[in-house]
Amino acid sequence: MPFTDMQKEYFRNATHRWNIKNGATRSGKTYMDYYLIPKRLRAVAGKDGLAVLLGNTRGTLTRNIIEPLQTIWGPSLVSSIRSDNTAMLFGEKVFCLGADKITQVDRLRGSSIKYCYGDEVVTWNEEVFSMLKSRLDKPYSIFDGTCNPEGRNHWFKAFLDSNADIYHQDYQIYDNPFLDPSFVSALETEYAGTVYFDRYILGKWVNAEGLVYSMFNEDVHIVAREQIEHLMLPVYYVSCDYGTLNATVFLLWHKLSDGRWYIEKEYYYSGRKEIRNKTDSEYADDLNRFLDGTDIMSMIVDPSAASFIAELKKRNIRVTKAKNDVLDGIRYTSSLLNQGRILVSPSCKETINEFSCYRWDESKLEDTVIKDNDHCMDAMRYFCYTILNKRKVGTRKITF
Repeated sequence: MPFTDMQKEYFRNATHRWNIKNGATRSGKTYMDYYLIPKRLRAVAGKDGLAVLLGNTRGTLTRNIIEPLQTIWGPSLVSSIRSDNTAMLFGEKVFCLGADKITQVDRLRGSSIKYCYGDEVVTWNEEVFSMLKSRLDKPYSIFDGTCNPEGRNHWFKAFLDSNADIYHQDYQIYDNPFLDPSFVSALETEYAGTVYFDRYILGKWVNAEGLVYSMFNEDVHIVAREQIEHLMLPVYYVSCDYGTLNATVFLLWHKLSDGRWYIEKEYYYSGRKEIRNKTDSEYADDLNRFLDGTDIMSMIVDPSAASFIAELKKRNIRVTKAKNDVLDGIRYTSSLLNQGRILVSPSCKETINEFSCYRWDESKLEDTVIKDNDHCMDAMRYFCYTILNKRKVGTRKITF
């Protein structure tokens, strides 16, 4: 595939101590690196110091860097990551480590690093990056890195704005002319009206502010059952956010034949508000009444609710432990709302109310939601990110 103008510019001009590309997703900022990495490694071959690949985790390094390198150059030049966290790349032994925890890279303490490639730098532990700065201590030491932008107050943005010896490129999605226009249009639709449009389409460092689901529109997303009854399939799930003093929520999801999902009804009980906590057994009884004989595929529950999960299993309820990646889950749920793939019954008063209250915490440096008015929002996210993100739905039914 031919290179873009920005990729060619990077290949020519990235000769500084720190060479960094940040910007939109799928903007082409990583593709050039599959040709740059062999150039860098051969330039320092035989010289003193370690060669290192750092990513969020070893798994993301394999997926984002090692496997594409193997596809282009072959396994004889690019080995897989071995059990000792090293790989042979173009004749050089390279340490391949996750950088999300400082303990992952302790083996690099005290070592000189001659070349380091950094993937998804904004996801690293800041201490790892601080350690790296002191380890690139050779006259020929060099760093190449990529990342998507985060908030304006992120520690890596502060580094980019410093007076360090940095060559820096900002990418928008429109800088990749080889993307299918329909794909770009789909991403624009999915991220419209959210902080992710500015970050992942325009490549801007912007803070998360205001409502989390600002795209929620009562005229679009709230629909009476009678309007869509002809589309309803006999496929149901329940998602649950479990609390003791905090509220416990059940949401009943009903699949439509056009691929949309309908929150048909909700259960909401706050031990704090009612001044009485319920037991796991009482909540399970409430679930029985809530379902009223409806067959469900599974119950999606926050994995931290261990005692409630145990109670459900005692009653032969199939439980799916929710994927509780908050920010990734919010991004995915936002895209579904933008596409109109989630509808809500007017009877779901607490859920509808939370859409207007669920906000980003603007006092925090990193993306954080305010942990208030969030129980229905959590239950919604659990279903979307755990079930819909699989791209397919199972067929087994379980009767309560």
